Amino acid sequence: MASTTKFNPLEEDDDVEEEVQHFDDFTLASSWERFISDIEATCRQWLANGPKNLVEKGAVAVEDSKNLFTVKHELKDVSKSYCMEFYFLIDNDGSQQAGIDNWNSNSHDLQLCFGVKDFLLIAPQSASGVLLDTPESSKLLSAVAIALSNCGSLWPAFVPVHDPSRKAYIGIQNMGTVFTRRFEADRIGSQVPVKLMHLEGLYELFVSKFVYSGVDFSMHNFKVHFMMRLTYQTFPYDEEDDENDMDDLMGDKADTAENNGSESRNKVLWDDDCPWSEWYSAEDPLRGFELVVTWADRTVESTLEMAELENASPHDAEKWIMHPILSPYLGDPSLGKRIDFASQLLCLVEALATSFTAQFMEDFVSVENPSSENLKTSVVIPPPSVLDRVIKDLFREGSKLPDFTKGEHKFSRALKAAPLESLFTQFCLHSLWFGNCNIRAIAFLWIEFVREVRWCWEETQPLPKMPFDGSIDLSTCLINQKLHLLAICIEKKREMNEEFLDCIGSDDSSDASVSMEENHKVDKRRNTSSEADLQRKRDSSIAEDDSNRLRFERKTERTNSENQSPTFRRGSAGPVGTMMLLKSHQRLHAPFTQDPPLMTEDMHEERLQAVEAFGDSLNVPGQLEKDILLSDMSAFKAANPEAVFEDFIRWHSPGDWESFEPKTTETSAGPITEGSKDKWPPCGRLSQRMSDQGNLWRKSWNDAPALQADDQKPLLDPNREGEKIVHYLETVRPDQLLEQMVCTAFRGSADTLNLTKVGNMRQMTSKLEQLYLIIKSTLGALQRNNLPDKGKTVKDLKRLCVVFENVEKLVTVAASIHRKFLDASRLAQVIFSDFYTIYSPTMGMNSNDEENKSRTEMEVSRQEVSLRERQVVSNLFAPPSANQSWRKVLSMGKLLNGHEPILREIIFSTGDDVNNGIHYAAAADVAATNYRKGEEIETHRMYVSGTSNDLRVGLSVTSCD
Repeated sequence: MASTTKFNPLEEDDDVEEEVQHFDDFTLASSWERFISDIEATCRQWLANGPKNLVEKGAVAVEDSKNLFTVKHELKDVSKSYCMEFYFLIDNDGSQQAGIDNWNSNSHDLQLCFGVKDFLLIAPQSASGVLLDTPESSKLLSAVAIALSNCGSLWPAFVPVHDPSRKAYIGIQNMGTVFTRRFEADRIGSQVPVKLMHLEGLYELFVSKFVYSGVDFSMHNFKVHFMMRLTYQTFPYDEEDDENDMDDLMGDKADTAENNGSESRNKVLWDDDCPWSEWYSAEDPLRGFELVVTWADRTVESTLEMAELENASPHDAEKWIMHPILSPYLGDPSLGKRIDFASQLLCLVEALATSFTAQFMEDFVSVENPSSENLKTSVVIPPPSVLDRVIKDLFREGSKLPDFTKGEHKFSRALKAAPLESLFTQFCLHSLWFGNCNIRAIAFLWIEFVREVRWCWEETQPLPKMPFDGSIDLSTCLINQKLHLLAICIEKKREMNEEFLDCIGSDDSSDASVSMEENHKVDKRRNTSSEADLQRKRDSSIAEDDSNRLRFERKTERTNSENQSPTFRRGSAGPVGTMMLLKSHQRLHAPFTQDPPLMTEDMHEERLQAVEAFGDSLNVPGQLEKDILLSDMSAFKAANPEAVFEDFIRWHSPGDWESFEPKTTETSAGPITEGSKDKWPPCGRLSQRMSDQGNLWRKSWNDAPALQADDQKPLLDPNREGEKIVHYLETVRPDQLLEQMVCTAFRGSADTLNLTKVGNMRQMTSKLEQLYLIIKSTLGALQRNNLPDKGKTVKDLKRLCVVFENVEKLVTVAASIHRKFLDASRLAQVIFSDFYTIYSPTMGMNSNDEENKSRTEMEVSRQEVSLRERQVVSNLFAPPSANQSWRKVLSMGKLLNGHEPILREIIFSTGDDVNNGIHYAAAADVAATNYRKGEEIETHRMYVSGTSNDLRVGLSVTSCD
């Protein structure tokens, strides 16, 4: 009924009388009706906006789904508040998806259960979010159905019921003019009937929903559509066992000599043959695999067909989809125990920052040093047994030298460090794991290391893992150069000792033979008279005189032969072209000279500084240059006995000999020979600097004896140089040692990773090259004598550790994938490329960054497995051991190498023709929402999921009401 209000007719106004009517809508008088109206208004608004606008206005993406979004609205009844959620699918371009895949892994639980696309979900705002009252749930569902019908929507609506653990729902959908679709889902959490664990029992359960209960299913055939998906998963990663294994491993590394002797680990780890396994065991970045095996839609008509499918092998399925399961520490290092090169290099950088506070390494272990007392509370020092084990491993003598090019990258030599297999690199890598790589532990290890080096020097024992010949590689760090030179000095010292012992041994043997003969004579003639004794003494003196005479004759004969042969030359390497001596008309011979003494980088710098200080190199400021010159002159005199100073200059320094043509020349008719009478010498003179009075070269020539190189004193004094090297190692400053250790440890770690076999993964090749270049640019500051800004350098090194950590993770992922897919290279490359695409944008970020939290959920996409690759994937599911299969449960069958499916999903459905009656007004709309394209309407659908321990069933029935 309407109430009318009229204006006053007595007013002097010609306007048309207006009548305002107010309506009171008595259809919304109750709270129930107002509740329905609120639902209807909200649904109309969502329908009007459309999916794209809803996303722009703040629709939230559902977790674990890329294309499913939801919006919420709060509804209030008299006594309760409800939350209505609208779920809808949308494509990447913003348009709404046309359909829903039955096996979409990103689908919502209700989408899988009932095969719907967009739907409403209404639940009370309570702790459980579940309606326990059956009349209340029916009333709520009726209100939603009325509201959806009023606004012309075909969305299905669901309401949760019963206990939350049952995941039970009821729902309804208005499908058009005459059809209504009802939904019901429930779950059995334990004690699943044996019959329902097998396909025959599930088939009969579904058939019972649309046939009379008295029908014998074994005697009749019922055409049913059937699809099945089985999900297999490798055994879950046991973190507790891994912690125990890691503790055992570190304990084995730390205390093998003390507790376990020579025993080794029985458990084979995944990376036992990887290059880094010598130092640590990395957690497998691929924690497992999930395999989804799908049987496509097929029609079955009897329980016998279901029994055949029950016994079918997973290899007979139409499709295999594999999903690698990544370790969560890849996304967030704080989730796991981080033990790798990057973490230990960071500790070494922190030790470098501490090293500037002391003068000697002993200061960090001395009880009298106050800074050492401050370190005691925060550092860990391994027991003596661990120290002994490390030293024995470092100084273990091998049958042959290691390959010093092992692991070398083309950019390795750009880093001023040491080769991977060298002694100093092995020391640096050991120090990373010694204790917690603190400065105090490093000091303990270094002092013992130098003590062992001194023992090798004093006992003339070969220095292990170092070459004892060749030239010094100045591109390596100074300590490696020193150790190389020390190894050479030890070898030369050993040779000198052997020569000395040989000489003494020969003299002792001759004296011993004479003594034995005399003793024999004494024993034989012990009882003879004094005359016999005198006769023996006389004979002995005569024999001694004869021996001296023979020795003198040999020496005289050798001297005479030398004097009689003017062409006798000692230490000659052969004539030098047609050059002749100036005074004797003999050919000039080049001598064998001593090799220049080996020098390390600091020795070269000292020599250059001396030359710069004295200016003219002719003054020979250094003793080393003078010794080299004297050695060359002595060898030249020995090879050319008739040579003069000018001959030496013509051979040694041709630039200081100025030749000129004489005014008259005589041409020889034949070749010039040693005894030629032709006019000689050629015309020429010394340069001005060589002609000056007081020239040191001429003075040295006069002082130089004629000795071939073998008879000269060696230019390199191994005793002096070796002692200087050991003294340097004992007194090196801590910051200088740690700087070289940081450079060498980074190169050694990078070279170790470079040894990893990753197959044809080009991304890894480029990343390793980038890593070496970044290391080179960052470590450049450490190669200077004085760091300009120590704090900035330490910060740069810590950032370098973050970069190293990311590349190290890539290497472990690539190695794990390569090892598991050796015979399926396509899968390996696709999986790694997918992971690289996800992980590379986050590289360089610290694990403490806020942005880095998004890396926690890191997941690669699923990959379809070809028929040829199925056996490789099947081998990933190793047969379970006795410990892994301890649960004795009833099996569903379908075992894959002894692995039972962790989830079995089955869809049964049956339909009816929709084109046989005019009352199917919404047939086209209904068909568009199903996958049979208008041929039939799906009247019954049952979704079954679960294992042998639980069972969930979702049933939808379409009826004509």
